Amino acid sequence: MQVKRSHMNRLANSRNPFQTDAKKVLTVCSAGLLRSPTAAKVLSEAYGFNCRAAGIVEEYALVPVTEVLVYWADEIVFMQQEHFDDFQDMFDSFGPANGLIDHSMYQILDIPDNFSWMDEELQKHILDKYDEKK
Repeated sequence: MQVKRSHMNRLANSRNPFQTDAKKVLTVCSAGLLRSPTAAKVLSEAYGFNCRAAGIVEEYALVPVTEVLVYWADEIVFMQQEHFDDFQDMFDSFGPANGLIDHSMYQILDIPDNFSWMDEELQKHILDKYDEKK
């Protein structure tokens, strides 16, 4: 029972009103190590968003995508279509957050995994593609 209570506490805390009024953006790539952390930093600096980065592949993600992160986010930005596809498969297993997520909150940037963290070209692609999708 304690695990379930802990999980519910994390879900409730994800909506803590003292986080600021900034848009909460979750950026997602495979491992959450290069592209999505770069996107989180770039979008935070460019737009003032409250950003987090996560990886969709749980086996090697430093911070895996979880139900709590999904529930926390106002928008989810995926680096590639395959991340979104994997997310949709995963999302079916989420409990309380299931059904609370509007599909209009997703963006897919189509940025391949061939950049290092904070690569200047990657930063430009992130901003260009994010602006293009809006």
